[in-house]
This record gives sequence, structure tokens and C-alpha cells, in this order.
Amino acid sequence: MRAWPKSARRLRKAHELRLRLPCKSLKFAFRLTATKFYTSRYDLPLLMNTELLSVVDENDCIIDTCARHIIHATGLRHRAVHILVFNEQGQLFLQKRSMKKDLNGGLWDTSAAGHVDAGEDYDCSAAREIEEELGISAALTLEPLFKLPATAAVGMEFIQVYHCIHNGPFVLASDEIDEGGWFSVAEISKRIAADDPLLTETFKTIWRQFEALTL
Repeated sequence: MRAWPKSARRLRKAHELRLRLPCKSLKFAFRLTATKFYTSRYDLPLLMNTELLSVVDENDCIIDTCARHIIHATGLRHRAVHILVFNEQGQLFLQKRSMKKDLNGGLWDTSAAGHVDAGEDYDCSAAREIEEELGISAALTLEPLFKLPATAAVGMEFIQVYHCIHNGPFVLASDEIDEGGWFSVAEISKRIAADDPLLTETFKTIWRQFEALTL
């Protein structure tokens, strides 16, 4: 049986969580206004991106739960994971984000990435994302590297970055990724030094921190 697309699984999960994880931190009228503005501006249906995420404070402590599109529209702090998958030759696998994505469509990004859903921790989210996006199970081999603070430069996300070794092949999630490829560390560093516009700003930030710590 074919697995549900990632977006459909997230929608089902959102419905399951909605009854027991209500939004509380902002007034309902403000949330509704923000939702209407966001969806009308970008011509998105109201039910798009309805997965629920944890809202966190400046210390990354959970203070609320809210829908993804409202969090993005109002600039609330939340959590995400990014995974750097290297092969045994030292090359890094990058994914080209689907043109269907509402953010950074068509740009190259880390090997796998995603939001930490409400009710998840960073480790569980990373294991889920790499399986959903690349079709591999790497829960036992994922190693945390560092965590970035939530700033405007990375979309107000606390980002836990992981690393693992895997040679592929991968089964790419077609609703998330248009293509993928292996790149040498030297090539990536050169492109980021040149501020390559085909790379996401978040990946550039992550790679600069990775270089500072490991290279």
C-alpha cells in the first residue's frame, strides 16, 4: 500500500492534536486576522500547512501550541531540525526543495529538514524527517552537532543540527524534493563564500557554523 504524502499525514495529525492542544498565547481575533492576511497575500487555501507546532520562548521552553502558518505569519519562535548527511567519501548530500513548497521553493538545502511537531522532541523529529524525506532509517546513527538560536535570519526557529554517515541510495519524497545530489565540502564552502542565491539562507547559516566548529 502506498504511504500517504507527508502533507496528508501532517493534516491528519493536526486534526488528532487540535482537540487537546489549543492555541492560547494570542487572542483568537488576532490569529484569525493573521491567518486571513497570510492566506490571501500568498493565495493559499486556509487548510494548507495546518500541522501544529510548539511555540517557544527565548530560552526554547514550550509556552503554547499553534498552527504552522500562523506561527510563520506572526513571527513566533518555534523549533526545527536540519540533518547533514555525508557519505564515506566526505561529500554532503543536498536536496533541492520542491517548487511546490511555500518557502524557498527551488533552492538547495540541507540533506533533510523540517519542523518539530507539537508533542515531539528534537531527536524524534530528526528521525522522522530523514525517513520521510530520504527514505532511510538513521535514528541510531544521528549525532547532534549544535543548536542555532531563534533569529530572524533563520525564520525565528531554534534549529538543532544533526549529522550522519550514509552512502545512499535514497528514496526522495516527491512532494518535498525535486532532486538531490552529492557535493564536496570545498565546492559548498566556495558557493557559500560567494553567497550563492540558489542556496537557502538557513543552510548558509548552518554551514558557516559547521565550518567554524569542524573545519
